[in-house]
Amino acid sequence: MAKRVQVVLNESINKLGQNGDLVEVAPGYARNYLIPKKLVTLATPGILRQVEQRKEKERQKLLAQRQEAEGRKTVLETIKRFTIRKEVGEGEAIFGTVTSSEVAEAIQAATNQEVDRRGITVPDINKTGFYEATVKLHPEVTATIEIQVAPL
Repeated sequence: MAKRVQVVLNESINKLGQNGDLVEVAPGYARNYLIPKKLVTLATPGILRQVEQRKEKERQKLLAQRQEAEGRKTVLETIKRFTIRKEVGEGEAIFGTVTSSEVAEAIQAATNQEVDRRGITVPDINKTGFYEATVKLHPEVTATIEIQVAPL
């Protein structure tokens, strides 16, 4: 059985790994394909240290993004209630529905924070009243806010 060779990927390669990953491949694959196309670099102690430093920087960056999202969650949950005004017909029924874009605009107007509308989950709203919506600020951070739909 042939010995495996450790290499560091210079590009993301399908079924092998992402840029900067340390992977083991067959020596012929590395020597005949990956190295001539400059897709990988052979793993040396210096290269391994660089990979570790890059991973640490990435981890610090993700931690900072999460902390920033936690701060934004705190702001949203202290305000808690956002008001959206809609035209009302008979029986407190609104014309149209409340969309995630309208919720994002209401959040931005109240807090001066830009929130991605794709991360907002709004229930079906057809009447005036109070509703709960969730705002995904980060893959691990979700805030729950209250939406008040009021007549125009």
